Parts: sequence; C-alpha cells; structure tokens
Amino acid sequence: MPLTPEIRWIDTPEALDAACAEVASADVIALDTEFFRESTFHPVPALIQFTAGGPAFLVDPLEVACTEAFRRLLSSGPLKLLHASSEDLEVFAHWAGVPVAPLVDTQIAQSLLGEVPSMGYQKLVEFWVGETLPKDETRSDWLKRPLSETQRLYAALDVVYLLQVWQHQREALERQGRRSWVEADCADLVAQSARSDAADGQWYLRHRQLWRLLPRQVEAYRRLTRWREGEARRRDVPRGWLVPDRLLYAIAEQLPENRYELARVEGLKPPLVKREGDELLRLVREALSVDESELPPAPLSPMAPEFKQRLKALKKVVNAEAETLGVAPEVLLKRRDLEALVGADLTGQPLPLPGGWRGDRLNAGLTAALEEVSR
Repeated sequence: MPLTPEIRWIDTPEALDAACAEVASADVIALDTEFFRESTFHPVPALIQFTAGGPAFLVDPLEVACTEAFRRLLSSGPLKLLHASSEDLEVFAHWAGVPVAPLVDTQIAQSLLGEVPSMGYQKLVEFWVGETLPKDETRSDWLKRPLSETQRLYAALDVVYLLQVWQHQREALERQGRRSWVEADCADLVAQSARSDAADGQWYLRHRQLWRLLPRQVEAYRRLTRWREGEARRRDVPRGWLVPDRLLYAIAEQLPENRYELARVEGLKPPLVKREGDELLRLVREALSVDESELPPAPLSPMAPEFKQRLKALKKVVNAEAETLGVAPEVLLKRRDLEALVGADLTGQPLPLPGGWRGDRLNAGLTAALEEVSR
C-alpha cells in the first residue's frame, strides 16, 4: 500500500518560511510542481510540493508568492531531487526567478542505470520501491480550489517516494562509478535551463526539413521564428497560437512580397493575414534584402550519401559504447549531436565533440570513424 504522509497546506508567506526553516538542514529535498500551460507561453504554477522526509508541504502559488527563504532553499543548500525536471525548472524560473541547484533529476539518473531513457515516475517507484501509485489524478485540474483529498494525496506522493528512489539509485550509481556522471549531466541541465536557444534566435535550427530550403529561405525562416519567439513570450501565448511552425516554414519557402501573395500561402487564413500580415511581410523583405555574402550556408542534406555514410559510422560507435554501458544510445548522444558532427566534418569546421565523461568514452572512436570514412 502507498504511504499516507502527513500533508501540510501552505498558503501564507509565514507558513512557507516556517516550512523552509524546517527542512533547511536536510541533506536532500524532493520537489515537484503541478502547472497549467494550454493557453499560455509561460507555465502557470498551480501547486509546489516538497519534502525532506517528514511532512509533505503543498504550497499554493495562487495565494502565496515565492519568498526569499524559498528562493534560498531552491538555489543553494540541500540537494534537490526532481523527476523529469525540464518543465519544473521553467516553473521555478518563472515563479521564483532562480535556478534549482544543486539538482539531481531521477529520470536522468535512471537513464544511466538501464536501457529505458525516459522512465516515468510511477514506473520508477514500482521498479525501486515496489509500490504501485494511483494514476487517477494525472489529468486533474490543479487550478481549482479547494483541491480534493485525493488530489492532495496524489501530489504529496509525487515527492514522498523520490527520496527512497534516489537512495537506491545513488547506491547503484556509486557501485558502477557513475554518480559523477549524473551530477555533471544535471549541472548541464540547470545551465541549459538558464538559457534558451529559442530566445537567442536558434529555434529555426530545430526544423527537420530545414535542409530543403535555399539560404535566403533559411534566413527568412530564421527571422520569422525569432520574431514569433519574442512575441509569444511578450504576449504570453503558445507559439502555435501565434503562427504555427508549418505556416512560418511555408512563408519562408514562398517568400511572398505582398498581401496577395501572402494570402495565397496554403493554410494562412484571412484573420491571421489581417492581424500579422504587415509584420510577416516586413520580415520577408528584410530577408530578401540581405546581401548574398551574409546569408547562412545552404543546409546539408541528410539524404546525401556522404552524410548518411558518416552518420552510420558515428552511430556504430555510439551503439557499441551504449551496449558496453548497458544504456540507450540516445543517452550518450542524440541524433542532432551526431548530425552536427557530420555537418562539421563535411564543411571542414572544428568537430563539436562531447565533453566530460561522454568525451572520455566516445571521442577517440568518433574521430577515428570520421577519419576512416573520409579516406
């Protein structure tokens, strides 16, 4: 049977500060959040949960703003445990305005202990603790008040078992000499959460069909996605609500020069043309006016034989090392990392080889594989 922890509801700054004082001397604190994001760019925090092994504290962010004591708890002091933390880190960044550190993400820890790279929390608890957690409130409305007793228990259990899971994981990681790997990966995750490739204009690089565009079209798509990113953040609306990726890509493909041509872009409806048409056309005109010498290079085609040959050779290296370590290949290097290596090799650029423990395990093999293919 799942535990029935003591649950304390926190809805005043004084109660939050008292809870922080109660756990401040702990070695490890488990954290989680519930949030809403269907109609906004930024996550709307609905509940903050934490425990250090005693009571499970449920903080109501609809009633209490983050206090300085909680900011200090998040950004320093005890080790913080989170599971699949990327969106939670966004919630804390938006609500508290500080990074969460030091951090261990138990999903990352598990990915270095087995071949399942993205194990969910319920399966993780079942694997390590042998308990089956309820799933009834997974799609619950966490913004409603008051929360039901079932909701409160579900939210509390999301942090209560993290402490037990980490105890087992830590022992296994230390036996295998991999605890430092997890700590390094989690430090990288915190650093990544503090910066955004979307915010600095790199969102366009995520498109899987970018290689089909000519350099001037790529420049248009870059400008269009950079504009949308800024506006989505400023207006606090989802990117797709403003203009979906497929429409920005289609505009970049066709490079319309007036409203008539813009309106002919398939899927671009009149209200969107009326609302954003002038700005979209301005961005296209800017792309059209860029000097040839300043355009981005033509994207490499992943369908080209020389690209596929190199990618296959690199995958072979990664797959072999993943088998040796007993982990999924994507835990070592993601496809986009492999493609970046191929692109650099084909264009004569310095290879963006991985650093840290991944570099120690992979770089000699990756370099040798590219040299062999290039002969």
